Amino acid sequence: MKLITCGLPYANGKAHIGHLRTYVPADVYVRYLRMFGEEVIFVCGSDCHGTPIVINAEKEGLKPKELVDIYHEHFQEVFRKIDVNFDYFGRTDAEYHHERTQEIVKRLLENGYIYPKEIELAYCPNCDRFLPDRYVEGVCPYCGEIARGDECDQGCGRHLEPGEILEPRCKICGAKAIYRKQKHYFFRLTEFKDFLLEFLGKLGGTENALNYAKQWVTMELKDWCITRNLEWGVKFPGEDLVVYVWVDAPIGYISFTEKACEGRIDWRDIWLRNKAEIVHFIGLDIVYHHCIFWPAMLKGSDYSLPNAVVASGMVKVEGKTFSKSRGYVVWVEDDYLASGLNTDFLRYYLVNYTSHQKDLNFSWEVFGDKINNELIANLGNFLYRVTHFAWKNFDGEIQAKVDRNAMNAIQAAIKKIKEALENWEFKVASDAFMELSSFGNNYFQNAKPWDLIKSDRNECEKAVATCLQIAKALVILSYPVLPKTMKKFSGFLGFDVEKATTDDALKIESFKIKKPEIPFTKVLPEKIAELEDTMHKRIAMAEKKEEKEFEETGKETREVKEVVGEIENVKGEVEDVKEKEGEIVMEENPSEISFDEFKKLDLRIGKVVKAEKIEKSKKLLRLEIDIGGEVRQVVAGIAEYYKPEDLIGRLLPILVNMKPAKLMGVESRGMILAADVNGEPVLLYPDKEVKPGTKIR
Repeated sequence: MKLITCGLPYANGKAHIGHLRTYVPADVYVRYLRMFGEEVIFVCGSDCHGTPIVINAEKEGLKPKELVDIYHEHFQEVFRKIDVNFDYFGRTDAEYHHERTQEIVKRLLENGYIYPKEIELAYCPNCDRFLPDRYVEGVCPYCGEIARGDECDQGCGRHLEPGEILEPRCKICGAKAIYRKQKHYFFRLTEFKDFLLEFLGKLGGTENALNYAKQWVTMELKDWCITRNLEWGVKFPGEDLVVYVWVDAPIGYISFTEKACEGRIDWRDIWLRNKAEIVHFIGLDIVYHHCIFWPAMLKGSDYSLPNAVVASGMVKVEGKTFSKSRGYVVWVEDDYLASGLNTDFLRYYLVNYTSHQKDLNFSWEVFGDKINNELIANLGNFLYRVTHFAWKNFDGEIQAKVDRNAMNAIQAAIKKIKEALENWEFKVASDAFMELSSFGNNYFQNAKPWDLIKSDRNECEKAVATCLQIAKALVILSYPVLPKTMKKFSGFLGFDVEKATTDDALKIESFKIKKPEIPFTKVLPEKIAELEDTMHKRIAMAEKKEEKEFEETGKETREVKEVVGEIENVKGEVEDVKEKEGEIVMEENPSEISFDEFKKLDLRIGKVVKAEKIEKSKKLLRLEIDIGGEVRQVVAGIAEYYKPEDLIGRLLPILVNMKPAKLMGVESRGMILAADVNGEPVLLYPDKEVKPGTKIR
């Protein structure tokens, strides 16, 4: 038994392609598991609580529940149209979920893992209320950028606990807030460090999730404030507070499982008796919550732990960082579904474009090329030409006489898919059936049945029967990725693919073919141009809006001016550097620079995707670093202190616009930053997961 869950979509906005990066591969995985004969429960639901929903509802003149109703229905409809089929899609504002959340919180209280503490919180005298999370805005205490109450979203990306933000202001009325003391409740996360280190050592899933989580746990953990001053949410037992949304949201995996198991099995077998494998599919941005907070909560309340966390890479649009505010976004409903394109095309692109762990770039031009010249030209072409030939020349009836080599090719494809699933490589799984399709096309072309039927009808029938067996296998093996198309096409071959298993792909039977239809319709260049034009207009509108806001607010806000004033006093050296073998030496007495000079530095967080030693050098490593939309080659003199394999997946600060230089004949196009401790380089990294390419300010 396996329980597969997906990170809960936030019921505060419409579905975009970034959402589907998680949900489509998870659905593909579930469909393949069932095809291999496994019993699977697949759950998800709407995340209905949190400050952003309350704020957005107030802006729209709605109650929070009314807003949630709109987006809950929206996501259900999108999933239905895109063929992501959950066994149960719940919502965290349901009574059954509140009951399960409160039961777990009470367990944590009884087990001594939650305690009260008086803390200082931002309070608005004008509104006469404490300001939770996103009701407050101020200055990040770590980097000095403008930040919201729970996260430095414009700067370092660091999670902020209640009371940490500097110079707080009320986002409702704009008044300056003050700090007042109030009792809140904390989860003893610090007590779980040893457990988490052991747990992460055994946890399965993708390396991107595990590497990030292990880095964070080795750093200092802090107890976690788990209550908020809101009316909308799950009530904290005995207090006029609600639990933090990141406490109650993952508990949805449990409460939704309860509902999915009704009339089926006892949900306690999964969540209390360890009789099932639990796999979480999530986006890379919520690794911290799922690999640290969540397992600690489960351990503290005596619930079963997840067996694997599968994190997808981030999404880019047309090579740019995904951004709704800047127009670099593809809306599932307004853009893709409204275009009338086959939804299987989008599923194929999301699964087959790249490895699940790597960043996915969505480009309409690449999309059209991949669908027309790959999916249709290969798979679609083979399925139609074979079935049409059989229907036309044999009245649809073909006796089972299949070439052994073809059966071996089918068996090899099944084996490759199974191994790919075990390694969370959904691209490899989809490549397997595309390779089988190429085999079929070559077989059909070499057999030349259009000539053979004129000279030897029996030999022609054998060749066509072999191709039909391949076609049947292709329909079955591609169904998890292309469910809408293959369900229909299986009818032309005389079977129902929804009831098929991988064993059926190897079962040799006679065929009775119905007149087939072309499985896929090409994506026309005019359609691609139309979709690109829609995006470009959206980007232009976003830029125009940004320019208008810039003119209205002035070049700098008061808070930013204060930050600028501080930065202008910082001493550093930019130009006077000396190059040695693999290292940059700063002048001992650097001169002062202005803020304008500082802004010339393109400093970003990069992610190491490859690392290797440079031949004939003791000091140098050649690194390939993802800097957001581009992978840069950087040479670093750290080989004596860091092994290449230990750097893969690490997030590091990098100076991107460093003048290119050759070291030991290898070009370096950037410079990683490190602390100099008695001549030894000590690498720096952010204290939480951030996207490659994130600016350092």
